[in-house]
Amino acid sequence: MRYPERHFTHRTGWLRAAVLGANDGIVSTASLIVGFAAAEATRGNILLAGISGLVAGAMSMAAGEYVSVSSQADTELADLDRERRELATYVDHEQQELSEIYVKRGLDPELARQVAIQLMDHDALGAHARDELGISEELSARPVQAALASAGTFAVGAVMPLLVVVVAPQASLVWTVPGASLLFLAFMGSSGARAGGAPMGKAAVRVTFWGALAMVITAGVGALVGRVL
Repeated sequence: MRYPERHFTHRTGWLRAAVLGANDGIVSTASLIVGFAAAEATRGNILLAGISGLVAGAMSMAAGEYVSVSSQADTELADLDRERRELATYVDHEQQELSEIYVKRGLDPELARQVAIQLMDHDALGAHARDELGISEELSARPVQAALASAGTFAVGAVMPLLVVVVAPQASLVWTVPGASLLFLAFMGSSGARAGGAPMGKAAVRVTFWGALAMVITAGVGALVGRVL
């Protein structure tokens, strides 16, 4: 029987964007709500601010992820084009370059040369992309996937503290929203870690700590501004 192996690196592209979106959705929306609540705004104004933050944040995350990952994709494509030209012009040099890479990884020179020759005969550009440039199909940049994952999970994360505003007494929002949001963050953090095969406890503690810090600072600013205005 073949031993079943499970690896998660193929998920890093969308998982990174999804975790970022969900956490940012919870933290930014909860912080916005807490800031308005600390400034003694009405429930209607708090909901309006939260919904506006949800829409603006989701669109911002989508645009930001698409632009940043597109920049990564452009760099990868430029490197591949450069490598393609070098393979067409300096094939012997490229073969030697690949051989040296394998020697550094532990192969003896003759075996490294044979491996380089065979891989280049099969797929020269793919071999150099993978072993020289560090570009693989599983880890290559996917702008649309990153944008959709980030925007969608941001919206899901932002809805959570908004639901607390709807059901909780207005006088307690300064406390109930942060408390519930920390639970949401712990859940999302552990879920993201589980999807990536990483320790869930460490991820949950990390995200709740930084989320709590963000909400405390925002509540303090909101309370200060509320007194001034």
